[in-house]
Amino acid sequence: MARMHSRKKGKAKSRKPYVTEVPEWTPLSAKEVEELVVQLYRKGIPMAKVGMILRDQYGVPNVKLVTGKKISKILEEAKLKPEFPEDLINLIKRAMNLRNHLSENKKDLSSMHGLKRIESKIYRLSKYYRESGRIPSDWKYDPNRASVLLR
Repeated sequence: MARMHSRKKGKAKSRKPYVTEVPEWTPLSAKEVEELVVQLYRKGIPMAKVGMILRDQYGVPNVKLVTGKKISKILEEAKLKPEFPEDLINLIKRAMNLRNHLSENKKDLSSMHGLKRIESKIYRLSKYYRESGRIPSDWKYDPNRASVLLR
């Protein structure tokens, strides 16, 4: 099936091996991994990078495999989970940067097209999160109020 915005078909890639139990060479226990996740997130590292840091620097192959919980669940139990999902916030940041660029470069039509694509992704993702209850049901993306959300 073709991709929505790139006009390309999917490509084969490597996948993680299907493993159901913790490897014996894992150096940290579940409790230690949970504490590290909370520490790294408190330092300001985003959730997406916490898993990579644990893998590359601490030798933890998979947080969910070791702890039985996802990183977002660990942060939720520690009452640190952000109000809005990280992927939605990142898309809004990209749209804001493009709007700033377009305010200075009004004739940049390819960036205008890119902004439309990014904002359509924001609308679709926010609809999904509203239906699943991760964001308030009356929340709507407004480019003029987006900077308030990112603080």
